[in-house]
Amino acid sequence: MKSLCILEIDLSSGCMETTSPDLTEDLAQLGGLALNARILSERIPRGVDPLGPDNVLIFSPGLLAGSGFPTASRTEASALSPLTGGFGTSNSGLFFGGDLKRSGYDALVFRGQAKNPVFLAIEGKMPRLLDAFPLWGRDAWEAIEDLEGLYPKASMALIGTAGENLVRFASIQNRRHDAWGRTGLGAVMGSKKLKAIVIAPEGKVKAFHAENFRSIRQQATQAIRASRYYEPFKATGTMGAMPVYGKFSALPTRNFSGEPIPEWSRNFGRSLEERYIRGRMACESCWIACGHLVSIEKGPYRGEDLKALEITPTITFCAQAGLSVEDSFKATELCQRLGMDMVSAGSTAAMAFELWEKGKIPSPHTTYPLCWGDGEAFCRLLGDMAHRQGMGNILAEGAARAAKKLGEAEAAMHIRGLEIPMIDPRGRWSSFTFGMLTNIRGGDHLRCRNPFENLKENLQDEDLIWEAFRLPEAEYQKADIVPASLKKKILDSERSQVHLPLMARWSEDLITLFNTFGICIRPPLLNAIGPTLLSETCRAFTGRDISPETLMQQAAGTWDTIRRFNLNQGEGPEAASFPRKFFLPAHSLKGLCPEKLTLVLKSYYRARGWDDQGHPPKRTPDTRMV
Repeated sequence: MKSLCILEIDLSSGCMETTSPDLTEDLAQLGGLALNARILSERIPRGVDPLGPDNVLIFSPGLLAGSGFPTASRTEASALSPLTGGFGTSNSGLFFGGDLKRSGYDALVFRGQAKNPVFLAIEGKMPRLLDAFPLWGRDAWEAIEDLEGLYPKASMALIGTAGENLVRFASIQNRRHDAWGRTGLGAVMGSKKLKAIVIAPEGKVKAFHAENFRSIRQQATQAIRASRYYEPFKATGTMGAMPVYGKFSALPTRNFSGEPIPEWSRNFGRSLEERYIRGRMACESCWIACGHLVSIEKGPYRGEDLKALEITPTITFCAQAGLSVEDSFKATELCQRLGMDMVSAGSTAAMAFELWEKGKIPSPHTTYPLCWGDGEAFCRLLGDMAHRQGMGNILAEGAARAAKKLGEAEAAMHIRGLEIPMIDPRGRWSSFTFGMLTNIRGGDHLRCRNPFENLKENLQDEDLIWEAFRLPEAEYQKADIVPASLKKKILDSERSQVHLPLMARWSEDLITLFNTFGICIRPPLLNAIGPTLLSETCRAFTGRDISPETLMQQAAGTWDTIRRFNLNQGEGPEAASFPRKFFLPAHSLKGLCPEKLTLVLKSYYRARGWDDQGHPPKRTPDTRMV
């Protein structure tokens, strides 16, 4: 396997150099999340200011990015988070990762702070730091238009207004419509005066065993097409799950009030696709094309064309903040232009709406009413957050800090400082919702997901330890869980149930592999591709033989590394806690039982080989699941 080629950029001095660390026996050698975890754990001691020069910002494509393997386009960006104070990381696709690999680099590592705005341009294999003064002050879309005049077909990662103003949940935009959204990495980029990264490559990504790799790609394609989730997901993308959360009263209505939304399934189901979708959008090496291009033909936003109707921002804007569908399109556009994470921005704004309704926001802080469903006020507030104006300056600190400053700490719906997305665990309890507690980046649902999730079922186990399986026997038989003895513990075939703590650990480790290999975690992929196929893929692509069991052990080791990083930054056991609202009944929902939840957490910790407080052992040479 060839050595990694890492481009190190010191923004303080303007110097650049390439390094090739020897990581032969480590998962980090494959790149992506595993590499980022290794670098941050070695370079960021406790006490570093996330917005200071000593923070490190890394972009690392997964192993297979640009290789032609199905959906292999993903790049992991990581830094010490200014929002959570812990391991900040986010993942995005399109063509950025493949183009970086085609330029000959496996990672970009930025340190220091530039005195004046700059952008990094890589043309062919030649990197240059260039003056970005004309771009500074431009929103993301405006800056892209300017850069396209110089680099018409290049991949771009850049910040908008929010990143420049150090909004703690600022995103890094991946061209116009995608982003590294969560944990505030755009603020880190802004603090470094780094406006953009532009990549115009010339090379190709080559496999070690080209014929074998071609065969593996075909095998993976067939497995994905055979997944029970493939046809539904290809037809509707993420929007196919929209009616489910309404059915089970799991929507985050008005900042997680527990209130049901009448006719949600009818108003936010297939009818939206028929009314608005005009095309599809795909990342490199993906034919599923789950992105929706929408067009508005009537009303105040007539003529708007953008990527929208994705489940997470749609639920955040329409349920949590009460917006109309078309207002949610405008909010989506603003977040893309200004460069803000849609979950954090939407959740923080919804909190402000709730507090305003209750008379908890003193009049000097806002000069206009914040009434549920008022799209104009909501979009105005987004702009104020990005520009740090008025009430927006307080909210730009993130929900947790803003709520504390306003004297209403319990109003912030967050875990570890990261705003919670879309699903009320009182309405639907699953590995998806439990995973928000165990997620190493905070209140988020994209690092833990049952590959065999059955959205038609809602078991609501009193002890919070099981979720429904209830799929055909063939699904159980093909599940690639190694070793076989573990499969029996995770999937109880007799009762057709899934052991939630064991599944949480398993799926976290599998997704860690996906984010290291650079492939998409959407349901058809997560269901179809397991460690056995990834082991064979690694052998064909790199020549390195890593068994499926070893891959999963090394993924667990990466998760442990990130956990230790967070503990070293000061995280305590109390951080793994839901907001108080979730322990209280509301409307038809019962509150979660804190004692039972503690038992589930401890069961999860045992599955990881951690102590009861969630501390991993100092070294984990063998992290087999129990």
